[in-house]
Amino acid sequence: MELLRSHLSRVRIPEPTNRIYKTECCISFDTPRSEGGLYVDLSSFIAFGKEGVGWNYEKSGNPVYLHIQQRPKPVPEDRPLKKPTLLAIGVDGGFDHEETEYEETYSIVMLPDYMSLPFPSVELPEKVRLAVDAILIAEGAERKEQLTSWTAEKKKVSAYAMNLQQINNGVVVPPYGWKCCKCDKSDNLWLNLTDGMILCGRRNWDGSGGNNHATEHYEETRYPLAVKLGTITADLEGADVFSYPEDDTVEDPLLAEHLEFFGIDFSSLHKTEMTTAEKELDQNMNFDWNRIQESGQQVEPLFGPGYTGLVNLGNSCYMASIMQVVFTTRAFISRYYEHQSLKMAFVMAPSDPTVDLNAQLTKLAHGLLSGKYSFPVQEKQEGIPLRMFKTIIAANHHEFSSMRQQDALEFFLHFLDQVERGNAGKPELDPSRSFKFIIEERLQCPSGKVAYNKRSDYILSLTIPLHKATNREQLEAFDKLKAEKNLEGKDIASGEIVRPRVPLEACLDCFSAPEEVHDFYSSALNVKTTAIKTAGLSTFPDYLVLHMQKFVLEEGWVPKKLDVYIDVPDVIDITHMRSKGLQPGEELLPEIGSCEVEPTHFVASEDIVSKLAAMGFNYLHCQKAAINTANAGVEEAMTWLLSHMNDSDIDDPISQNPHTMELQSVDETSVETLISFGFQEEVAKKALKASGGDIEKATDWIFNHPEASSSVDTDLTSSGVQVDGPAVPDGSGRYKLMALVSHIGTSTHCGHYVAHVYKDGRWVIFNDDKVGASIDPPKDMGYLYFFERIDG
Repeated sequence: MELLRSHLSRVRIPEPTNRIYKTECCISFDTPRSEGGLYVDLSSFIAFGKEGVGWNYEKSGNPVYLHIQQRPKPVPEDRPLKKPTLLAIGVDGGFDHEETEYEETYSIVMLPDYMSLPFPSVELPEKVRLAVDAILIAEGAERKEQLTSWTAEKKKVSAYAMNLQQINNGVVVPPYGWKCCKCDKSDNLWLNLTDGMILCGRRNWDGSGGNNHATEHYEETRYPLAVKLGTITADLEGADVFSYPEDDTVEDPLLAEHLEFFGIDFSSLHKTEMTTAEKELDQNMNFDWNRIQESGQQVEPLFGPGYTGLVNLGNSCYMASIMQVVFTTRAFISRYYEHQSLKMAFVMAPSDPTVDLNAQLTKLAHGLLSGKYSFPVQEKQEGIPLRMFKTIIAANHHEFSSMRQQDALEFFLHFLDQVERGNAGKPELDPSRSFKFIIEERLQCPSGKVAYNKRSDYILSLTIPLHKATNREQLEAFDKLKAEKNLEGKDIASGEIVRPRVPLEACLDCFSAPEEVHDFYSSALNVKTTAIKTAGLSTFPDYLVLHMQKFVLEEGWVPKKLDVYIDVPDVIDITHMRSKGLQPGEELLPEIGSCEVEPTHFVASEDIVSKLAAMGFNYLHCQKAAINTANAGVEEAMTWLLSHMNDSDIDDPISQNPHTMELQSVDETSVETLISFGFQEEVAKKALKASGGDIEKATDWIFNHPEASSSVDTDLTSSGVQVDGPAVPDGSGRYKLMALVSHIGTSTHCGHYVAHVYKDGRWVIFNDDKVGASIDPPKDMGYLYFFERIDG
């Protein structure tokens, strides 16, 4: 007791704002139920298992801990089952999983000698009693974060929704092919519900996101509401509506009417859900579910190192399936398991390891691969939870930090990006490089001259050519059967359904096939023209990830999942897809010299002007619209005109050379901004000169003049390694299938994900906390396919 009193200066009473960990070790998956229990540091309020508490004492010097142990209570045979009244987990009236009840005991432990004092005890110093009482009463940080994710605030109804002004300007929004009206952004697009303008969202701090055009449009027009394209589905409550004056995501009770004003007809959408195609999809759901999860099969449960399941935290299967595959690769096993101990990661971490990605990845690797947590518990499998890992990997990411289902592909790319950032400055240690490769695009304009561009990527996204199906006769017979059944008013039985079978080779061929690029600026012809683009791989990664584009948007805004099988062989050879670079006899498109980058003096097309004027627009305004869209067409000019009608200078006379702006030098800050976007300095300066110093126009100029960057693009050595950057692996083009992630459901944002991995000479299914020997892996139903390069 005297020793404890001497350590009182190292004991803190937690404040309401302190994060308190008391259910899981910060550096392992030990819990109060583990052998040795859990130790809560009474200074930092971070918890440690039996091993970690000693490391923490060595690192921090904090000697006083609350020791929590849980032991199962005997279960009475007549225990009544609680009937859930809410579709929720872990709240009053929700599901309780019929969990075993545990008896919890506490004591105060002092290191380094592990001297123990019982708790509760009136003999303990008041400060210690107050600290422990506050810890036990407080909601644990792990639990608090999970509840916060589950209980999202209900969106409030916008004050502007019920009386929203909508301008009848003839705008009809197509179901796809959207692009910002003021730049070339084709993602993060918002539809203004007053005038139908499609504009890009806000720019993020790191340069990603949009170009702020939607926000600027609101500042110019004060039109209050916009809906994010891509979030509109049959369930309008899920649509992302933003109110600029209220500066918040809101609910628009009249959203269906507001969208219908611009040609988005939700009555037809609802009818489509009841079509035969939708009924077939419903019938197939049970088949998909059973086939992918191997339900009904006598799957043998597996235990031991590398066979640890992951607890579903509530729609976290997208994350679990990806992490199971990732920690089967040599690169991630080596980086976070074989060459980094838990103690090493803890020592290198900041004072709070729960906010350190390296520490949490090491914790996850050891949890999955050591076998320590993979053993039968009461005749069932219990996985380890991803709580702390999810908190750090999803920090500041609105979607992944929620409890909603997410796209496994988007999470995989986000995860690799975070790993790359976490290993910045240490490229030789970065395991994300094992997935990275270089794509080379070749563009040839009608002059015969060519341009080469290179970019890096982690996945090869493949379209599925349904017309290449190998079972056409069966499909034709099935179509006839459907027609007959429809006439008879009968449904198709699930056993009668025939799906297209498309070879993976046909999908790979689509990637390499020539493609037309319209509005390509040819520096050889000095005009916009149509170029032919082909693509290949400059390097072959250690692990090749193929993404099958199964989700498409049909006419009428109907999202659809392609009901198709992909015939995937165990071994593929993509050697023929290697790009060859500039070939003898080929001539590069000339660089745009200083004389060529001077902005062109446009004269308004009389055809465009007259057509706009005939619609009732001011003639001068029509001229300006044609000039500012480079005479691209009536539609483009009208879009510009509608978004600039309130400009203060719209009635000013047209200057003799409205686009000319002499720039002997460019603003260095603008150059640095473009460099931060990933562009070369020389290209950035050239673009700024050509665009009058405007960063947004300069960015557009770079994308519209790829030949300008091709000459300064990163060169590759014969081994495929970048000369002026971190090495990108390269080798043989032969690969063997090592894993696949399958999806069940009508959308990537609902349903379920399951991973199948080939390890130790057999296929293994990872279905959340269930791990077993796969009997019939659904190789033809994958959403993501992972291939490992065959060396030698």
